[in-house]
Amino acid sequence: MPLTNSTNCNVYSEMEAFPYFYYLIFLVGFIGSCFALWTFKNTKRNHKSMNVYLLNLLTADFLLTLALPVKIIIDLGVAPWKLKIFHCQVTACLIYTNMYLSIIFLGFVSMDRCLQLIHQSKIYRIQEPGFAKMISVVVWTLVLFFMVPNMAIPIKEIKESPTVGCIDFKTEVGRDWHLFTNFICSVIFLNCSAMVLISNCLVIRLLYQNKYNDSYENVKKAMVNILIVTASYIICFLPYHIVRIPYTLSQSKAITTDCSLKQSLFKAKESTLLFGVSNLCFDPILYFYLSKTFRLKVTKTFGSSKDRNVLPNDQIQHGEQTQLFDASLERLGALPDDQFCAL
Repeated sequence: MPLTNSTNCNVYSEMEAFPYFYYLIFLVGFIGSCFALWTFKNTKRNHKSMNVYLLNLLTADFLLTLALPVKIIIDLGVAPWKLKIFHCQVTACLIYTNMYLSIIFLGFVSMDRCLQLIHQSKIYRIQEPGFAKMISVVVWTLVLFFMVPNMAIPIKEIKESPTVGCIDFKTEVGRDWHLFTNFICSVIFLNCSAMVLISNCLVIRLLYQNKYNDSYENVKKAMVNILIVTASYIICFLPYHIVRIPYTLSQSKAITTDCSLKQSLFKAKESTLLFGVSNLCFDPILYFYLSKTFRLKVTKTFGSSKDRNVLPNDQIQHGEQTQLFDASLERLGALPDDQFCAL
């Protein structure tokens, strides 16, 4: 195949700090994901839709973590040329694939939690474990359908150069599909963000209606935690998607950009991607507080004998409360202040 010369604009310089942040994320995320996988593996199956979505979220997080070491080596500038080609064709696609799978299942987790809390007497189809498994299979199939062609479409041979980026390896068909998948991913993010924000706002509204209840301190804690969850979701994923649109357009040459602007867009993309990927460091905390079986297994394994005999956090006495609000707080778990770092 003919060799193609790359541009003289080097947007990949001054990237020394990024690998160390990715390494920290990899270390924390890998330990947390391995521990979560071990806990779920050694826990009796709990047939609830929430656990189905959490297990799929865990799987996506774990695969995302495994893809990070190659990116770390590439960003350090010590990778051989063939490894860079492999990263551009495979592991870079895996990072984005599993990040969006995580976003999707975070949306389902938020919606399922909201339905449990607000419509306790009614079970919707999406809350049935069998239906949740079917949805999960459909989600994985569709996401892979859009993402795998980015790995499978043949690439061009490029002369080795420090100015070469992943987009330079793509043929015209590959660039067009790359632009199309970016559009699909933006749509996924917008829809899942709507699920997360609407679900959390409905839960906060329900809790706020009980502000005059005797157990308002528990309500206040729960409201603060949900607000932290929502703010963390926005901080993790919104900046990246704001930067992604102009960055993708500059890659596809749909807009004309000079070298300095390209460098700024690339650094902004890498910086915001760090926020998006760092979300996997906090998801094990999410498993702990949303899955009762997971929480009990952790307490049984690492807690003291005294802790093992006490009731779990979500079994709370509220005194004189309405049955609805008592069940609501029980489902929410009267969560402690350190419930979540991020969703």
